[in-house]
Amino acid sequence: MEIEMKIRGLMMDPVTNMPIVILKDVSSNTILPIWVGVYEANAIALEIEKVSTPRPMTHDLIKSLLHGLQAGVRKVVVSDLKDDTFYAVIWLERDGDIISIDSRPSDALAVALRLDCPIYVEEKVLKSSKVAATVSDKVTNEELRRWLENLSDEDMGRYKM
Repeated sequence: MEIEMKIRGLMMDPVTNMPIVILKDVSSNTILPIWVGVYEANAIALEIEKVSTPRPMTHDLIKSLLHGLQAGVRKVVVSDLKDDTFYAVIWLERDGDIISIDSRPSDALAVALRLDCPIYVEEKVLKSSKVAATVSDKVTNEELRRWLENLSDEDMGRYKM
């Protein structure tokens, strides 16, 4: 079953100094942190903050290509977690055909933001993730940061991009 989620924010992992995208379930308080690369985090941050660049970035190019091909993105799904690596699928629609494209979650999220399409996480990913958790709606970014900082290495596993 797919759970719809939204990007709650970006933060830096104080241990690895790697960016983390925080996804939050739209109908509950479940969150899922996903460690991403610096460039992908930058692409996500640029779109969250609606910063325009003088030339198209990679994900902007993908958006332009899809529009040029008269294809749309139905949804993106964080579909699996294997050997501490997250996997995602971008679901395209063109001329009534549905096409699935394998993707890194960070790229799928950057595309989803640009095309304003829904983001889902498979329930099995939430269940198998060592760091998915339920938090209160009143949790601040500072409290979330402290919660992530206090996770042990065993809790975090060694999630790879």
